[in-house]
Amino acid sequence: MACFKKYDIRGVVDVELTEEIAFRVGQSLAKVKSAASAVIGCDARESSPRLKQALIKGLLHQGVKVYDIGQTGTEEVYFACQHLDTDLGIEVTASHNPIEYNGIKFVGKQARPFSDDEFLQVKQYTQDECFPSVAVKGTLELYNHLPAYVAHLMSYIVPVKVKPLKIVVNAGNGVAGHVIDALEEAFALNQIPIQFSKLFHEPDATFPNGIPNPLLETDRYKTTVEVLEHKADFAVAWDGDFDRCFLFDEQGKFIDGIYIVGLLAKSFLLDNPGGTIVHDPRVYWNTRDIVEKYQGRLVKSLTGHAYIKAAMRENDAIYGGEMSAHHYFKSFGYCDSGMIPWMLVVKLLSQSGKTLSEEVAAMRQQFPASGEINFKVANVTDELDKVMLAYQKKAKSYDTFDGLSMTFEDWRFNLRGSATEPLLRLNVESHRNAGLVKQKVSEISSLIGN
Repeated sequence: MACFKKYDIRGVVDVELTEEIAFRVGQSLAKVKSAASAVIGCDARESSPRLKQALIKGLLHQGVKVYDIGQTGTEEVYFACQHLDTDLGIEVTASHNPIEYNGIKFVGKQARPFSDDEFLQVKQYTQDECFPSVAVKGTLELYNHLPAYVAHLMSYIVPVKVKPLKIVVNAGNGVAGHVIDALEEAFALNQIPIQFSKLFHEPDATFPNGIPNPLLETDRYKTTVEVLEHKADFAVAWDGDFDRCFLFDEQGKFIDGIYIVGLLAKSFLLDNPGGTIVHDPRVYWNTRDIVEKYQGRLVKSLTGHAYIKAAMRENDAIYGGEMSAHHYFKSFGYCDSGMIPWMLVVKLLSQSGKTLSEEVAAMRQQFPASGEINFKVANVTDELDKVMLAYQKKAKSYDTFDGLSMTFEDWRFNLRGSATEPLLRLNVESHRNAGLVKQKVSEISSLIGN
């Protein structure tokens, strides 16, 4: 059961994640949710169609009505699950993991995450349970969700007078391209003056331009070049299943996720005064400043989609943002989307008349941040204890709410173990002192592993 991680299922295909496991996962999901219906999609990886078929077989074996929506991003499954009111939504994807990997993401009714107990039940049933054959097998239907999904996306900008914009879109040979093509048609029909410059647009299971993961600096260069060559207003790049989107300004400069969280919080609070914004604890000073400025309410959540979504529902939040480029929307069933954020940026730029670099310039200057830095370590707990011991007497405050967060006079850091990979992740931020950020990154890095 090595493919069962904290939030989803992910592993090396035919070693950790096999068709037999996928078949049994399908059966287990049906049993845990007593499911009568499910929607399923998959990304562009070579193994995805056969793993999807194994899942479908398991679902049908348990009498589930299955809607197959084809090659899709994860958020399309979230949308279709709500749109069709199914008991399950399932996406076969390994997102930004290496090419030999694949995985399974799943949600329940109205795209709600599985609870920790339900996830453990799925794991246990997959490992141990013998599933009796049901009297009436399930049925399979191919379903086209795209018109309804695109109509929902269009609702974010149709009421706005959109200014002419040229946008570079880099699908990274993942599965975002077909949505962009559908939006392009919708823009033309609605006379919305947006022009796309498409990069690595077609799905390709071999990922000839590398696994799409714009968090890696090596994955950003070609997007930057494309912005400059085409004199674009900004660029959007996605990971493989496009549940995360990454933005570049008109100068081709990558914008760290924390500043996009700030922009989107501002966008929502302008329309919803006093609204609640949920954030993760890694980097948040910029978000706090914006939420206070626009008289909103800020709620801290553990990192991870299940926790953010639960916190949003509990607090009736209009938006939730993680600095890792996951953005969650009440209007999207509290789910994360890689398409809605850049459309809201179109709205914001059209209303403000500013460039994207102008929108984020003050945030970058006032709250410089390191971006996430990863360390491979033998023992996460030992390294956290070592760093805590080094800084405990100097800190104004600290907590272990999610990893180790320590706050000082004019800087803070968060250091936490990854939930999905054997990594320790460091984030540092400060007030108006980029040099201090670099100094503290170097200082903490020298402690880790030594």
